[in-house]
Amino acid sequence: MRFQTPLVPATLIRRYKRFLSDVRLDTGEDVVAHCPNPGSMMGMVDPGMRVWVEPNDDPKKKLKYGWRVTELNDGTMVGIDTAVPNRVVKEALLAGKIAEVAEYKTIRPEQNYGTNSRIDFLCQQDGLPDVYVEVKNVNLMREGDWAEFPDCVTARGTKHLHELRHVVQAGHRAIMLYLVQHTGSARFKVAGDIDPEYAAAFSQAQSGGVEVACYTCDVNLNEIVVDRALPVFTG
Repeated sequence: MRFQTPLVPATLIRRYKRFLSDVRLDTGEDVVAHCPNPGSMMGMVDPGMRVWVEPNDDPKKKLKYGWRVTELNDGTMVGIDTAVPNRVVKEALLAGKIAEVAEYKTIRPEQNYGTNSRIDFLCQQDGLPDVYVEVKNVNLMREGDWAEFPDCVTARGTKHLHELRHVVQAGHRAIMLYLVQHTGSARFKVAGDIDPEYAAAFSQAQSGGVEVACYTCDVNLNEIVVDRALPVFTG
């Protein structure tokens, strides 16, 4: 997924009201940028952090900048937009880059299933069981090279795990796919201390036949694309 316009550097002043942030462009101008991430953004919202924002001239948008990437002190790049993973995964699915469903040629996004839910992708192929793929954005890292999810309590995420388990019980395949927008990650685990209910649902889903996959991204100032699969700790 390529950015529509070149990103410009800025310094984070503050993030507030979940979806707003004040940043100082390198020109010295202070602007309000849309923050497309409702999570806690732990480790990515400290004042003074280097961020990259995308300008726009869309008359329908009130804010003329959108926060897209945080650059950590060591040069690690973190994509913060929670709308990005589905776009990135869609490109990867169509290109056959997700090994778990590489043989599936029909990719249907946003299909109704479960109880008032939509699955991110329904993959279909003649002679093979349907595969329901749920995608979660990951950008939390607290220790070493461990990527973690979630970064806050997520009742919605817990519900999705239960519904994926029901999909397997109905005779289909289900995959919980975590997409890590953090170039410093090398492995993945569930943050059970942050949301014990999600961790319990994760274990139940795995026991019930739900497959788990994790892929990291190449995050740079031009694009965000799937990079490679990461090992998943399930203990």
